[in-house]
Amino acid sequence: MLQSLRKRTRVAASTLGLLAVTGAMLHAPMRVRAASDAATLTPQQSAAVHQEVAHYLRLAAALDAVGQKAPTPSPAPPAGPASVDVLGAQVYEDHCAICHGGKREGIAPSFPPLIGVSHRYDDAAITDRVRHGKGRMPAFPKLSEVDLSNLLHFLKSGEVIAVNQNVGSTATLSPLLENGKSLFQQNCSFCHGRDAGGGETGPDLTRSKLVNADVNGDKIAEVIHNGRPPRMPRFSFSENETAGVVAYIHTIVTAAQKQGRRRGVDTSDLQTGNIEAGKKYFNGAGGCSSCHSPTGDLKGIATRYEGLQLEQRMLYPRGSKAKATVTLPSGEKVAGIISYLDEFTIAITDASGRYRSWPRGSVKENVDKSLQAHVDQFPKYTDDDIHNLMAYLQTMK
Repeated sequence: MLQSLRKRTRVAASTLGLLAVTGAMLHAPMRVRAASDAATLTPQQSAAVHQEVAHYLRLAAALDAVGQKAPTPSPAPPAGPASVDVLGAQVYEDHCAICHGGKREGIAPSFPPLIGVSHRYDDAAITDRVRHGKGRMPAFPKLSEVDLSNLLHFLKSGEVIAVNQNVGSTATLSPLLENGKSLFQQNCSFCHGRDAGGGETGPDLTRSKLVNADVNGDKIAEVIHNGRPPRMPRFSFSENETAGVVAYIHTIVTAAQKQGRRRGVDTSDLQTGNIEAGKKYFNGAGGCSSCHSPTGDLKGIATRYEGLQLEQRMLYPRGSKAKATVTLPSGEKVAGIISYLDEFTIAITDASGRYRSWPRGSVKENVDKSLQAHVDQFPKYTDDDIHNLMAYLQTMK
């Protein structure tokens, strides 16, 4: 409190010093000029003017000396990692906590936890993400190097977070499993779910063929260390940390199988239809053969997609782009992917990437109806139609 008062006094004094000097420069010479204009100065007038000027100069010098007094230096923060963590925590609070949580726990489903982030990314990768951003994350190009360094140090610091208690309590787990559980919750649960049953972008590990085929980490460890680009990053876990994660995943899988938990659909669930009936429907009532061919565009489709993913694509091929050919009044034909279409306007992007649009009343258009056919067919399916058609599509490998 005393230091703050002194600081404000010095600032005020310095300001007063500046005003006093300004007054001396303006006021005294004006008096000298005024007296000079009147005629000559008497000895008494001359002495009075010199005395007044000297007074202003002494006052200004004294006030300026007070204003220029060296400030009492602020105590330096304690040296060592602890102080860096405090500074890094402040940078995190200012720039990161609003999305990733006050305790780095993440905010599902949009923002991942940052606890243990150094296992997933090295300093260069984190720096690149901070400087340039990605997806939902904005860039922070103006963050100073000192702040960035403190933030990186803070992100590497360890801390304990609450973990899922579905698979035993931490008090009953071995040290290996306890460590594996903590690492899984911090690094894997955002994508694979806190119970490993599947999450925002990661598959259900309790029904994973790779996990079920794993023996003492011979398959899971390779995925952990090398990742599965572009979605899954690699993790820089030590051998002991990897063993803990593997053991914990197997514990979850065993518990899920015993409890009969199911959150997904097995491929075998969708193989109950009649293949011949599905083929008949494909070439007949379903009208599929008018646009598709088992030896053409659908060749190998059961290899590219399987199970529920294949069925979803059959019912409606999400992500497919409708095409159209527009004939201009000049007779020129322009073909491409429909970029916009309403009652008044049609726009396409042609093969060169050029965007073009026209009033629909001024051109002729031929819109590919294949996607609309899926929409029109959807309410016509019976359960048997869907199962039989799926059985037939799964033969196209």
